[in-house]
Amino acid sequence: MKTLEELQAIRDRMKGQMNNRAAADESDYRVVVGMATCGIAAGARNTLSALTQEIEQKRLENVVVSQTGCIGICKYEPIVEVFEQGKEKVTYIHVDAERARQIVAGHIINGKPITEYTYNYAVREEK
Repeated sequence: MKTLEELQAIRDRMKGQMNNRAAADESDYRVVVGMATCGIAAGARNTLSALTQEIEQKRLENVVVSQTGCIGICKYEPIVEVFEQGKEKVTYIHVDAERARQIVAGHIINGKPITEYTYNYAVREEK
């Protein structure tokens, strides 16, 4: 991305693919991508794009994708949090486009979080 026009085009495309907040309350899944400066620098734009494209291609109507600012664990960016109705949130770390597609397939479609991509798994492994 080299121009302001390219950035605006991405923004407009993402706005068109993202549902509003009211829909989030009725959806089975809410997927949140950290889009603060650290997340963007780590590639969160590509992550967000991959998530929204995959969800759109799979025609998943029970999923809302949104952005947030700093999640607070910058060294693990890009970060994606998946909120599922009635369950504890799952925080995925170092989510590139490929991992984003795997999260959609594994967690959202098949209901099985990918443990080795999660923050909790990384913290346990670091000890």
